[in-house]
Amino acid sequence: MATEVDTWSSAPPADGMPSLDGNPAEGSHPYSDDEDALNEVEVNGNWTPQEKALHEARLKAKAKRRLRKSSSRNSTSESFSESGELAPGDPNSPKGKVNTNDRKSRTGKGRGLPKKGGAGGKGVWGAAGMVYEVEEPDARDPNYDESSQGDTVYATVVPEVDEKELEKMVNPIVQEYFEHGDTKEVEMLLKELNLGPHKYEFSSLAVSLSLEGKASHRELTSRLLSDLSGKMLSQSDMGRAFDKILKELPDLILDTPEAPQMLGQFIARAIADHVLPMSFLDCYKGKVDCDHARVALDRAAVLLTMKRKMVRLDNVWGVGGGLRPVKHLVKEMNLLLKEYLISGDVSEAEQCLRDLEVPHFHHELVYEAVVMVLESKGESASHMMVKLLQSLWKTGLITVDQMNRGFQRVFDELPEISLDVPHAHSIMETFVDLCYQEAVITKQLRDACPSRGRKRFVSEGDGGLIKN
Repeated sequence: MATEVDTWSSAPPADGMPSLDGNPAEGSHPYSDDEDALNEVEVNGNWTPQEKALHEARLKAKAKRRLRKSSSRNSTSESFSESGELAPGDPNSPKGKVNTNDRKSRTGKGRGLPKKGGAGGKGVWGAAGMVYEVEEPDARDPNYDESSQGDTVYATVVPEVDEKELEKMVNPIVQEYFEHGDTKEVEMLLKELNLGPHKYEFSSLAVSLSLEGKASHRELTSRLLSDLSGKMLSQSDMGRAFDKILKELPDLILDTPEAPQMLGQFIARAIADHVLPMSFLDCYKGKVDCDHARVALDRAAVLLTMKRKMVRLDNVWGVGGGLRPVKHLVKEMNLLLKEYLISGDVSEAEQCLRDLEVPHFHHELVYEAVVMVLESKGESASHMMVKLLQSLWKTGLITVDQMNRGFQRVFDELPEISLDVPHAHSIMETFVDLCYQEAVITKQLRDACPSRGRKRFVSEGDGGLIKN
């Protein structure tokens, strides 16, 4: 019986039954601490040391889990209110949370502090006490309002011209300048381009193109360099440009065999126009290995050491182009015809006429040639002029319009010429017939030649009257 009493006294109470010895309030709770006590009894009585150590480790882990769980719970939901009752939760919350804006970690890790010190999360403007600086509006911002930024200044941004595209953009400008000869227009076009550090290459390209062209093109290029110097191109830029051309001479002579001499004339003209510094030639003394570059520099030195070395070398490229004065062109054509009458070289006369580069003014040559025939003595001048006009006609150097215009001018001025040359009409008729026979002029032009009517005097008995 004693054994049965001990067993009943040590046995745990039934589920939901109050304890006999304990507090009635404790009977309402299921066994929690009693289980621990029972385990301790069993450990002290029946468990081995290994089982005892394992059980103690389990108890410690269980205690840590309880501590972490209690520390991560909301203080409002875990504690009682002042009235001793639990604080009611939010009925609208799916989990019954009291404060949905709480920033504490809900993962059960950490110390229960807010994330990022309370400065993170949606709808948060930063930590308390943070002062924001004024930020400049960004044009790429989707909310950027251009009208609210005050006065807006628009600036045109021109991209820098690439070195590979420079030649394609400069060539049309230079070729067009050779037609109109307006340096101001070239300057305006260059200002629209952002040449950047490659602006000196414009001068080298212009000179290279003029070497392949006519003498008038080289004259226009020299004027262009003179007008651009100091405005858009400095002396150092010009020096770099001519230095580049000197290095490219071996390639330039393949297309233009006279390139070294022409480049020397360019350098001399540029120094005389103060486009290049006076010390430009001194920088190359004893430092040039290329024979072609040495020829160009020697040519420039010779031109600058002439008697009028400081005078602008305006005639370094000769006379050419319609930009020359008319009186100067007339003088050159008179000189051309006089030299032809002395030498009789037709090819030389043709070359001189081509060098003048005034195809629109060739009628002046025809006019001067016919007037020289009328004022000359003998028939040699007449035959030489017919030979020259015939050669110019066949080569196409003088067109039909220019030929007709030159003869027509003589026809119109023939009465005035007759005052100095009494036999001008008869000489004119003979010369026109000879030109028609050599197919220099057309039949219409021959028929348009004026002829003085033959006046016949009557006998002296008629009182010296003239019969019609």
